[in-house]
Amino acid sequence: MDALQVHTVTNERELENVLSAPYVEDIEAVSRYSGDLIVLGAGGKMGPTLVKRAAAARDAAGRNFRIIAVSRYSDPASRRSIEAAGAECLPADLLDEKSLAELPKCPHVIFMAGMKFGSSGNQPLTWAMNTYLPGRVAEHFRDSEIVAFSTGNVYPLVPISSGGSKESDTPEPVGEYAQSCLGRERMFEHFAMTNSTPLCLLRLNYAVEARYGVVLDLAQKIVEQTPISLKMGYVNIIWQGDANSICLRSFGLCSSPARILNLTGTEIFRVRWLAEELGSRLGIEPLFEDTEGTNALLNNASECAELFGEPKVSVQEVLDLVVHWVKIGGPTLGKPTKFQVRDGKF
Repeated sequence: MDALQVHTVTNERELENVLSAPYVEDIEAVSRYSGDLIVLGAGGKMGPTLVKRAAAARDAAGRNFRIIAVSRYSDPASRRSIEAAGAECLPADLLDEKSLAELPKCPHVIFMAGMKFGSSGNQPLTWAMNTYLPGRVAEHFRDSEIVAFSTGNVYPLVPISSGGSKESDTPEPVGEYAQSCLGRERMFEHFAMTNSTPLCLLRLNYAVEARYGVVLDLAQKIVEQTPISLKMGYVNIIWQGDANSICLRSFGLCSSPARILNLTGTEIFRVRWLAEELGSRLGIEPLFEDTEGTNALLNNASECAELFGEPKVSVQEVLDLVVHWVKIGGPTLGKPTKFQVRDGKF
């Protein structure tokens, strides 16, 4: 995505085309798939563009396997766009045992289902989605390769100088949401060992695009002249297209016991700096509040970069795109990330 593309993105269709366009590496990876791909939780923030990227990569590779996108599909437009890309949409409630049992067995599984927003008000459903369901999915797809999204929230807050938590660090989740996400990992890990299921767990934070993410959260606060909290003063981010690309290329890492990989960019960004860069582009001085903490929720993504290379889309390009999107009044998903939360209550 270059500067010209940034400024010619004028609607969601064009934005999704940018997010869904596969890299050469994606095409090469997908060309090696042994058969069908099923994506569970495909209707969420990242799912639709991941499915469409996979379909485009499959077509470019000259393959004809099925891509099955499973979701409740509360948004009919999302379903239509996925089907138009050449994937099959399968409406299902994954917590319903009958629906889960009827899912087609596929050699490749991407698990994206989960609950974060509203988790503090509905802890039982949070644990059902984030911990119980992964165990059931792992049993159903015991003979598949599984790439499952997790979160950097399973780590504790760490000093900025540490460079972020590494995959070998002991998880210390803060709050029930993060605890349930560690439960997700443990369920998948248990069945990966019990059934010899090849598994890769991707600890993501934070994927960003024009309609959602930390950068948009900051830009909206600047426009609204709402003070930006500096309590969580540093963050990792990665362009959503890059995160989805790495996901599609991660089946080669699947193993039993599970492989764990931090998924984010290699840079640690100061929230104040991000806000000031956005403010400069918007022509609005950002407002700040609270004291900048000495620790933060941070991932060390050096292993990811060594395996897959640096993200192709830079933070400067992301800043340009988000500012452009805000200026043209582009639609958003209406889901603040709450990245500034330090007590784990989402």
